[in-house]
Amino acid sequence: MITMTATEVGRSFSAVLDLASQGETINITRGGELVGTISPPVRANGAAILDAYASVEPDPEFADALDSVHRELNSPQEARDPWAEG
Repeated sequence: MITMTATEVGRSFSAVLDLASQGETINITRGGELVGTISPPVRANGAAILDAYASVEPDPEFADALDSVHRELNSPQEARDPWAEG
């Protein structure tokens, strides 16, 4: 972690962005007080989603209901004449 004054950051902003892109976190101070932080972006890789799926217990009733609806929606139905009355 690097600490720089606001003036230093302003004078070398491109270099600060280069540091952040390389994984460095930069604390910015003004008058000795911390006023901000520039940090590298969080790059999601899908691990959190996989962990969430792994922690969920399947609900057999829901699975049965879903299967029933799926069968009903995909069952062959009699074709009807769209121009017929009624």
